[in-house]
Amino acid sequence: MSLIRKTALWALKSSAWKNTSKWIRGTERWNRLEDEYDGSYVKAEVVVYFGDRSSKFYQLEQWIPVLEELHKEHRVVIVVRKGSALTSVLETTHLPVVFKRRFDPLQTFYHANDFKLALYVNNGMTNFQSLSFAPMVHVHVNHGESDKLSMVSNQAKAYDKVFIAGEAAVERHRRALIDFDESQLVRVGRPQLDIERPLELEPSSARTIMYAPTWEGENDANNYTSVDLFGPQIVEAVLRIPDARLIYKPHPRVETSKDPEMVEANARILELIEAANSPIVDGTLQHQVLMQGDILGMFDTVDLLITDISSVGLDFLYLHPNKPLVLTDRRNDSETLNAEAPISRATPLINESTIDRVESLISEMLNHDSSVEVRHELRRHYFGDGEPGSSSVLFTEAVSRLIADRTVALESFHTESVNAEADDE
Repeated sequence: MSLIRKTALWALKSSAWKNTSKWIRGTERWNRLEDEYDGSYVKAEVVVYFGDRSSKFYQLEQWIPVLEELHKEHRVVIVVRKGSALTSVLETTHLPVVFKRRFDPLQTFYHANDFKLALYVNNGMTNFQSLSFAPMVHVHVNHGESDKLSMVSNQAKAYDKVFIAGEAAVERHRRALIDFDESQLVRVGRPQLDIERPLELEPSSARTIMYAPTWEGENDANNYTSVDLFGPQIVEAVLRIPDARLIYKPHPRVETSKDPEMVEANARILELIEAANSPIVDGTLQHQVLMQGDILGMFDTVDLLITDISSVGLDFLYLHPNKPLVLTDRRNDSETLNAEAPISRATPLINESTIDRVESLISEMLNHDSSVEVRHELRRHYFGDGEPGSSSVLFTEAVSRLIADRTVALESFHTESVNAEADDE
């Protein structure tokens, strides 16, 4: 065998060539998908932009039912930039979907259509490539209502409007931002919570207590989880309460956490629940671990919720202000927490000083809930006066108003200028 032939065969078998070949095949696949979902025949008024991978798809997913309703009034198209996100969207909705991996095809697509408004569910770094298109009105809607630090970003200044739930969000922006025009804020309540959901948690004769902690966040400032500090102790306390069942429903990213303390605490919680279930024969009385599923579809069955500072507690407050709610405070600073998260003023707090009394604290809340009136006041503070259903009306009206205003503005708008840099991967 010639040296040239040997060298060629070696190259074909090498890991470098295999990786290159895999990349070529992958590129061909994405090219085919871009051709298939190029949006040539899309007729829409509203673009829903999502530039991230499927690991963050939950941020868009909670908006899908709302967008499907909006589609009946204003045609919607979802624009994705990553292949994994495309797969997730196609599995979730029948709304039109467009796949644009690179900047230039994205801008060409925008220029070729008559879109009036774009919605953004997060602050992904590629949002700015979409924001460079001037004819659309750009609206940030975020992916929940929460008192987490990450709920407000200086990037809010880049959008034409920011849809928020209520007065608490106004105060949140006021505290966090300098030189921010509050007229950009539009109150729409929480339309994601107006969608009817099938019951996801079987009722039980036992009192149902849900422990729904959040994950540890990207950094310490955004870390609100109780799993590593208090999780096993909370679970042990709930398991001791008679005639009660525990539902453990953590944030999806708790299960995939790489933090050793989170991993250890989560594993310990699972062990405790498994051991507690061993003598219980009746399935409706058994404690449950629900890593997946729509938590909003479980709330109707829950009698008391224990959670951290996140959107979960506020969603529960919106839907069930008459049900008791308990929050955790990993920083043991109730004064600061009360200022930054007003909901904490209406709930008992689990922290270093109260963790040994969790069982009695929860039993007291189940038997004598004295915070109902305060919770109703705070619900108005966060979401306004409307009942479930009103937020969807506010959201659609706000979108319609912005589209109508932009349509008029575009009659005298004729520039084709785009000043943006492509940073395609």
